[in-house]
Amino acid sequence: MRSLIDILDFSVEEIDGLINTACDMIESPEKYSDCCRGKKIATLFFEPSTRTRLSFEAAMIELGGSAIGFSDAKNSSTVKGETVADTARVVSCYADIIAMRHPQEGAPLVASLNASIPVINAGDGGHAHPTQTLADLLTIYREKGRFDNLTVGFCGDLKYGRPVHSLIHALSRYTGVKIVLISPDELALPEYIKRDVIEKHGMPYYETTSLDEAIPELDVLYMTRVQGERFDDPEEYFRLKDCYVLDPEKLKNAKSDMIILHPLPRVDEITVDVDSDPRACYFKQVFNGKIMRKSLILKLLKEAEENPVAAKRPTRMLSSNACTNSRCICKTERGLIPQAVETDEGLRCAFCESRIDG
Repeated sequence: MRSLIDILDFSVEEIDGLINTACDMIESPEKYSDCCRGKKIATLFFEPSTRTRLSFEAAMIELGGSAIGFSDAKNSSTVKGETVADTARVVSCYADIIAMRHPQEGAPLVASLNASIPVINAGDGGHAHPTQTLADLLTIYREKGRFDNLTVGFCGDLKYGRPVHSLIHALSRYTGVKIVLISPDELALPEYIKRDVIEKHGMPYYETTSLDEAIPELDVLYMTRVQGERFDDPEEYFRLKDCYVLDPEKLKNAKSDMIILHPLPRVDEITVDVDSDPRACYFKQVFNGKIMRKSLILKLLKEAEENPVAAKRPTRMLSSNACTNSRCICKTERGLIPQAVETDEGLRCAFCESRIDG
């Protein structure tokens, strides 16, 4: 039985299969309207969400199933001290599949190691957001017709932006992709992603603080919100929150067929008068996200029926070196021993993927 914790859990061929199914769902939705009759998804959202939670619930309902869950950690037994592991075990008795969002990085992985049903990572802290990446990929495919030979610019909060991290991982498996990283120094892409993903796969890239400088060469512009909830220092957030604003004036220098993506919610980083520009695709992303989540739910439930044995990952956890990431689930989950994964670049936390020294 499989879960989706990281976008790299699925091969390129499997993602192509999800996209093909999603495109068929768009063309013939009636074929899929009863596929999950009698099935339930549990949406366990320990931090706020509109699009992602409702997208999962709408996806299951449109497949003929139903949804249960909560949208705030205050409405769960977490306030009584229940662990993620115990929550996953309990919910496995009520539902057929789990979608979990959690502020602690690595929490969905912990859930998948203890649940007896598939778990989907719906965002864990600033770490990863694989189903947003599926929405991004379907949008790029439908708008550009390919993934190869694209120049993709990521603008804004690249440090904490989990959709950015996941999409860069996904694009690293295609040929001819060039990455442009547009951010203030304080919100630059983490070094481990530049080193272990971009540079390791030989992807050409450069960093700049100027959106105006970068925009003329882009095929895809991925705007992001500066996330106040990720900052320990409120003053730093207010200093950086409006560092990039995309407006019609900036778009004058962009390609006529460039597409604009944004994981939403937006605040001030894209002005509302950009919405009418044919290059604006962020609301198309919302629709595509629902369709890709339908495709994903169908795939994971089918595989769970074919192979109901819970998939564990003990072979990845090779030592007990302590993780120093304050946002890692190992800092709050009782009974969870910090573990490390051995990679070509050294040891990483098995839960949040932070580098571990020693």
